[in-house]
Amino acid sequence: MKIAILNGSPRKENTAAMVDAFAEGAKEAGHEVEILHVGRMNIAGCKGCEYCHTKGEGKCIQKDDMEKVIPAYLDSDMIVYASPVYYFGATAQLQAAIQRVYCIGKPAKAKKAALLLSSGSPATGSGAVEMYKNMIKYMGIEDAGVCALAGEENKSEEKLAEIRNFAKSL
Repeated sequence: MKIAILNGSPRKENTAAMVDAFAEGAKEAGHEVEILHVGRMNIAGCKGCEYCHTKGEGKCIQKDDMEKVIPAYLDSDMIVYASPVYYFGATAQLQAAIQRVYCIGKPAKAKKAALLLSSGSPATGSGAVEMYKNMIKYMGIEDAGVCALAGEENKSEEKLAEIRNFAKSL
């Protein structure tokens, strides 16, 4: 299975450890994994201009790093969304990448999705989880699971091993 991981964190800490653990487990299980660090890319928000649906034949009028994300998004069997929780939701960077796939709609091949969330405090990611679940339901994609770590769990090797095992089980 080909897996695209959209890492919405602009930092190289907690979320990155979760992403790396997931990628390790998936690779050990024989899956092909591509990590896209959308949190550090230059991706503008959707303008709602409808160019993609009128003149653009599914291509966005904006020319930025989203051009690196779309091919992986279209060609993957599974999409993993990863983000720290910033004020009860996913980062603006991940949100921009998610909203910009409006030009293509549902990913062509994806049958599964997962969500990885990292937070400094417990019970702060419910908004991100609800958005994710509504989005994949709309897209007709199976939820493979949600993993949310908070506080000291972010540094827990035991929790990272659980993420590796989750990815191996796919």
